[in-house]
Amino acid sequence: MKTIIQNINIINPDNEIKTNQNVLIKNNKIEEISSSKIKTQAEIIDGEDNYLLPGFIDCHSHIFAKGFYKQENMSNPLGIHFYNAVPHAMQTINAGVTTIRDCGSADLSFKLAQQRKLFTAPKIHLSITPLVMTGGHFDLFLPSGWDMEIIYPGFPKGRCDGVEEVLKKTREVKRAGADFIKVMASGGVLTTNTSPEYPQFNKKELKTIVNEANNSNMKVSAHCHSLKGMNNCIDAGFSSIEHGTFIDRKTSVKMKENNVTLIPTLLVHHYLAKNGFPIWDSYAHEKTRKLKEIVKVHKQNIQTAYEEGVNILMGTDSGVIPHGHNLEELKYLVSIGMSETEAIASGTVKAAEFLGYDNLGLVKDNYIADLIIVNSNPLDDINVLTDNNNVLKVIQDGILVK
Repeated sequence: MKTIIQNINIINPDNEIKTNQNVLIKNNKIEEISSSKIKTQAEIIDGEDNYLLPGFIDCHSHIFAKGFYKQENMSNPLGIHFYNAVPHAMQTINAGVTTIRDCGSADLSFKLAQQRKLFTAPKIHLSITPLVMTGGHFDLFLPSGWDMEIIYPGFPKGRCDGVEEVLKKTREVKRAGADFIKVMASGGVLTTNTSPEYPQFNKKELKTIVNEANNSNMKVSAHCHSLKGMNNCIDAGFSSIEHGTFIDRKTSVKMKENNVTLIPTLLVHHYLAKNGFPIWDSYAHEKTRKLKEIVKVHKQNIQTAYEEGVNILMGTDSGVIPHGHNLEELKYLVSIGMSETEAIASGTVKAAEFLGYDNLGLVKDNYIADLIIVNSNPLDDINVLTDNNNVLKVIQDGILVK
């Protein structure tokens, strides 16, 4: 199968715009880029002098999730948990995101369904379910005695304590098909009786998880707002910190020295602060109180991390908030000091490198043809990418999916 995109302007991070280009896609790869007309039999897409970019990678998503409301877990049949992923996937594609890194909720079924083209969906890197200590963030055992954690065959319970239990749980998550390990290393906003500034798991437990993951060459990621928690994870050998709310300059330097990536998910806090939690959420007041404290300091602290040269990638925490707003994260990355080019790179080529690709995230010969066409130049105004109506077409593996 061959496709030619004609009359298109190509945007790659750290390169000048190439105007009036023609791009030949063969099967799932970019075969040729030329300013001259490409003469071969192929399906033609008229670029109409619009802009071609790599498809985006959301490095922190929850594709099955729809707010993580315990009440819905309790009232819905399990099948709804899976069916939710179908519209969520399409919303994500329509936003211009062709790959996601799922930080908890999706299982191997989604990855296989996407690979078999059972429905249109972003490619996925799985963590299956996060590891959480008893009483920690996302321990969903309620004071009533009800345990609201979703479990089923192939999706193990994440709760574990002590060296032996975290070792076994890491192996269970690996067995379930995880591509990386996610650990709740601090309290969070969405779970009652935890607080974001406090660390979770001890250093021995964290190191045990990393050692077991390293046996399979897997990265380990930490949900972590807590400064002490971040330092514990850096010392243990984690690959990334998600959120990083209370990071300071000293810890930023330490992250850079140890090649630890930061995925700040700035969008989610702003979205929830603006839109709030459902009125029927029994814990909405407590969550809102914690959230207000986080929003105050998050942007300033992430700006410090950026100034110190920490590797920062685009991630949204979609699933906590509605899906399809993914590229709104880019405007918040620009607000901490990134250039438009840097923000785009954080969600394309740099994200691809973090996931282990050497042929994704650029519009380039022999690269995977995951691409988007937008109607204006986002290097002039990053907000172009925040409106899904401006994302005219999405191509995944050489196939037009929007």
